[in-house]
Amino acid sequence: MQKIRVVDFETTGFPEDAVRGICEVGFTDLTADWSISPTTAFLVNPGHPIPPQTRAVHHISDADVAGAPSPDAAAVALMAGMDEIDVFAAHNSKFEQAFFAGGGRRWICTYQCAKHLFPDAPGHSNQVLRYWLGIDEEMEDTERAMPPHRAGPDTYVTALILGRLLQLANVDELVRLTTAPVVLRDVTFGKHRGQKWKDLPWDYLNWVATKSDLGVDEKHTARHYLEGR
Repeated sequence: MQKIRVVDFETTGFPEDAVRGICEVGFTDLTADWSISPTTAFLVNPGHPIPPQTRAVHHISDADVAGAPSPDAAAVALMAGMDEIDVFAAHNSKFEQAFFAGGGRRWICTYQCAKHLFPDAPGHSNQVLRYWLGIDEEMEDTERAMPPHRAGPDTYVTALILGRLLQLANVDELVRLTTAPVVLRDVTFGKHRGQKWKDLPWDYLNWVATKSDLGVDEKHTARHYLEGR
């Protein structure tokens, strides 16, 4: 029976950095009936020092990871028990996939899916959705979700968010939405911040669509409203 493995990594840098690696892994499975399994989390030795700017996020030190498993061993652990039909998920899965490809398994990005399916949310970060959706009410033990910005607790919160998404769309649809651009509702930047995309003037929409260096969702949204005029 299919399961979804929700993963999260704490790292020593961002995907675009020359030196970056995993220093903590967490995962929580949603089993075939979408019940939530116990969370697994363990430290990883990235093979290089953890810089202060990333340590400030997760507070993992070089001393903490001394003697911890290697990134290769972590990848083996992440694949353990994963059948061909199983799926990986993460909140902003592009980040996790830059460190771990998932052995050809499909991925669900709960961040991107939430932008599609929860357009009224005040934000789509893991913790904003946690409180906006009232996720704490579903938790048997809220301490399991603490502290934020550690791999294990974050996968537990994401697994609960994924459970809400699965009430609105099946696995195949969530996989599709993961790579589908979003039609945004509110402008969150620049001189039109706070306005609705549908109300923006034609020349500004055209600039976003054809000349700006904004993201895929912004360009897609601009084209969507240009085509409707």
